[in-house]
This record gives sequence, C-alpha cells and structure tokens, in this order.
Amino acid sequence: MRESRRGTPTAKAPGPPPAQGLYDPRHEHDACGVGFVVDIKGRKSHAIVRQGLLVLINLLHRGACGCEPNTGDGAGILLQMPDRFLRRECGRLGIPLPPVTEYGCGLVFLPRDPTQRQKVQVLLHSIVEEEGQRLLGWRAVPTDDRLLGATARSVEPHIEQVFIGRGAGVADHARFERKLYVIRKLFERAVAALDIPENKFAYLPSLSSNTLIYKGMLSADQIEAMYPDLGDEDVESALALVHQRFSTNTFPSWPLAHPYRYISHNGEINTLRGNINWMRAREALCRSDVLGDDLTKVLPVTREGLSDSATFDNVLEFLVMNGRSLPHAILMMIPEPWQNHESMSPERRAFYEYHASLMEPWDGPASIAFTDGTVIGAVLDRNGLRPSRYSVTKDDLVIMASEVGVLDIPPENILVKGRLHPGRIFLVDTAKGRIIDDEEIKAQLAAERPYATWLRENSLRLEDLPEQPLPAADHAAVLNRQIAFGYTHEDLRILLAPMAKNGEEPVGSMGTDTALAVLSNRPRPLYDYFKQLFAQVTNPPLDQIREELVTAMESTVGPERNLLEAEPASCRQIVLRDPVISNAELAKLTHV
Repeated sequence: MRESRRGTPTAKAPGPPPAQGLYDPRHEHDACGVGFVVDIKGRKSHAIVRQGLLVLINLLHRGACGCEPNTGDGAGILLQMPDRFLRRECGRLGIPLPPVTEYGCGLVFLPRDPTQRQKVQVLLHSIVEEEGQRLLGWRAVPTDDRLLGATARSVEPHIEQVFIGRGAGVADHARFERKLYVIRKLFERAVAALDIPENKFAYLPSLSSNTLIYKGMLSADQIEAMYPDLGDEDVESALALVHQRFSTNTFPSWPLAHPYRYISHNGEINTLRGNINWMRAREALCRSDVLGDDLTKVLPVTREGLSDSATFDNVLEFLVMNGRSLPHAILMMIPEPWQNHESMSPERRAFYEYHASLMEPWDGPASIAFTDGTVIGAVLDRNGLRPSRYSVTKDDLVIMASEVGVLDIPPENILVKGRLHPGRIFLVDTAKGRIIDDEEIKAQLAAERPYATWLRENSLRLEDLPEQPLPAADHAAVLNRQIAFGYTHEDLRILLAPMAKNGEEPVGSMGTDTALAVLSNRPRPLYDYFKQLFAQVTNPPLDQIREELVTAMESTVGPERNLLEAEPASCRQIVLRDPVISNAELAKLTHV
C-alpha cells in the first residue's frame, strides 16, 4: 500500500472490494434519509441551498458511519446550475462561458496521481471533441477534508469541475443534454478500459446543463466544510435535493453517495437481479428515434459494481434521454398496484397494463425523490414501507423528507401538510409554478396513447383461449417424471396428498433439516441447488390474501419488442393469471 499525501495508508481503489468469500458487490443496497426543498415558483436563491443543507444535517441520524465516527457512508446535494457563481469563477480562470443552457458542467472525480489524472483528462477531452462539442476548461474544486476520517481520506479522489460548450451541430438545449449523456457514458466505458492503477478513482457524478451535484463519502455535517462552494452567496438554486446514506450491509464509497443524476433513494430494490437481467436482454431490441446512432454509445445501460439505487438511476436516465417524461419513466419503473384496484379508471388501468408488457416493476420498499432540474417530486412504492412527509408553506415553499421536522417552519406559515401515499406521485413543476396532482399526472399520461384499444386488439388472456385435448394419462410416465424430478414417498404422502384430498396446504414445521444440495451425499434435482432471493433485513412479511390490493401474480408470455417505442404490437402477449399453470392451461399454450 502506498502512502497518501497525509501519510495515511491508502486503499487501491475507492469503490467496493471485489467479490470474495460470502461478499458480492452485486448485493449493494441503500437505506437512508432523503429530502428536498423547492420554491414552487422557481425563484432561485442561496436561501434554498442553505435550507437544503439544513435538511441534510437534520437527517444525519438516518445515515451511518464506519468504525470511525467521522467517516460517513455518503452525503450529497443536487442543485440547479448555479450560473452566476460558475460564471464568476470561470471569469477568474479565463474560461469563457456561453449563455445558460449552452454549456454543461460536471463534477469529476479524478486520480490523485497527477500523471494518471492528466491521462483521464486527455481522454475526456478527446471524447468531447469526437462528439462535436467544445471542452471549455477545468476548475479545481476547493475542498477541505480536515473533518474526514482516515478511511474516507484514504480513498478520496482529486475533484474538479469540467465545462463543455454546445457544438455547432447541436440544434437545441434538449439535444445538448442528450449529447452530454452520451459523452458521460462513453467516458465511463473508456475509463474502465484505461490501463492505469487509479482508473477506479475516475468518475463523473454529474454532467449536465441543468443540474450540478456535490457529494462524497461524507456525513451530512461534513459536506459544507468539504465543499466551500456551497457557502458562497452566489450559489443559487430554486431546488435542493439532499441525501444521507446508510449503506445496508455494504461498503460505502465516493461514487455511490447520493444524489445520482436524477434520484435520491431510501430503501431497497429487491427485484434488482431480475431487473438487470431483463434490461440487458432488451438492449438488443432497442431502437431510438431520439438518440439515433448514438444509442449504441450508451449501451450497456447499467454496469457491474453499482448499488441498486445507482442502477435504478441509470435505467431511469436511459428512459428519459430517449424521450419519455420524468414522471412517465418513474411510473413505468414503480407502478402503483393496479391489477386488483377496483376503483381505478379503465384508462389508467390500461396505461399500467400496457407498460407491464414493456417492463417489470422495480419492486421493494422505496421512497424515491427525483428531479431533472425543472420538476422535482417523490414517489412511494406500492406497499408504502418507506414513509415520507411534506409541508407546503404560504410563501410557496415545499419541504419533503423521510420524516417531519427537518426544517423549523412556524405553524402559522404552513398551508398544507401531507404524506406520500403508496403508489402515488408528488410533483412540483417550477416552470409552471405549481404542484401537480397525482390524478392529473396519471390522467394526462393515460390519455397520450389509445392503450385500451391496443390491449383489446393485441393482448390475450390464457383463460379466454379455446380448450384443447389433454394427452392421455400414463402412470408409468408420471412415475418416471417423479423420479427424474426427485420426488420422494415423503413428498407424496406428507405434501401432495393433503393438497389433493382436501385442497389445503399441508401442516409442517418451519424450515428444513435436509442437507444443502451442494453438501449432500445423495443425488439432488438441479433446482435444489438454487434458493429464492428475498429481502432479509427491513421488510415485514406480506399476506397475499389480506393485502391483495398490493400483491399480484399476473405475468405474461410472448415476444417483447422495443422498450423505447410505444406501439400496439408491444402488448401482443398472453396474460397468465398465475405463474403456476395446470395441464389444461399448458395444452392451450402449446396450441397457440
């Protein structure tokens, strides 16, 4: 191990360690404190920044630290682009900034070794030029890490800001934002292949013309001291999204601190492995009229070594950059429970049913705050297991956080208090200067396409398919199958017989005392070597019968199409009421 500039032994890389023993970085999860402050009318001020930092400090107890109390799991703040401040600082450095929205700024984590750092900067410069944009200059971000613990300092990157100007071939602000996205994705891929010892120090927390992020492996009460920029009166924003991380059974790191480019997240995505696998499978089918030939440059959408929150953010960003609105993309990934919702409008039900043929839910206890720099809001998972509360003041301020009391607001100034409801979305649009109701958002999205017509003309339900003859029963064949699949006399007598005779589950003791398949001396079926993934730490058990509104067993079979295009053929699938099907239902499927 080499020595850092303070004489402290430093780790080789700032991210989580490689898979070893019982640890695997794929299991990284977060459970944290999240909040935001926003001026509904979109008025920028330094007061919003200060209030955001105060919210963050008041969420300190929801974060965690290591064996050193001054090494935090991560903290950060996302702001609208502070143009006045950046223009002043760039003027001092001789960096000419174009008008607002015609330049992008990114926070960049870089190697600490100057030679390796220069290689990374040259790499980014070449990518910017290849994409037809202009690299305007670099600014070393002032930092003060004296409050940080030795562990946080040992993996602390060198931190700078990069400024990129809009190229002549980019027609408007939206296209420029997408081009910055392409540049960042190309940089991530190129850095991973760069043959330098400190390539894992290189990371772009943000690169945008709309927002700017300050974050790190910090505690909430360290961020302002670490980044003196945040105390400057010229750093102004109409919104501030903050996060204090508690990395559940995982390793904290500088890149995995929140906020990410669009979200801050409190909770866990328990379906993560399946979500990632499905996204990778869909990439080959993706075609984009919005990104065009640039689509291949941003694939793969996700990469190894990210937490569940970072992976969610990558996919959300991918959907937004390909033309969907931020609320639309959020509701695709975290739909409200709709299958058993009796009072839901047919139009909204059709919206969710159609999108279920495009993407499965990213399920788990989750309170996710999100923003693109203009709209800011939050959504709660279908079970409501990560509560969040908000207050609206008479002077047009909204404060949302994982708990009440994060800002001291005089009671006489509070107009409305409320909480996020399961499956509901809360949204503030600073461009329109108002809070947009959940019903309005979903009604508008449901009316964008004739989803009900598409489903009626393309989707089939298994129970509606014609009956088909069953093959004749053959006892010898059944016995052979039972032997092949590892059935025992005990299974038939204790498990299957009560179900066949009485239509009820057998009564038995909890758990199993049989040897693990990998350690067993007896031949075991292949499926015995696999165990179901489930949330082990923070989730109460669910009762499918009592909580049928938020549980659903429906699934679909049939080919998938382009995730990025809304078209009728995408829902040309067969809907199964239950993933376990009978012989009669199997016969129907085999004759389709």
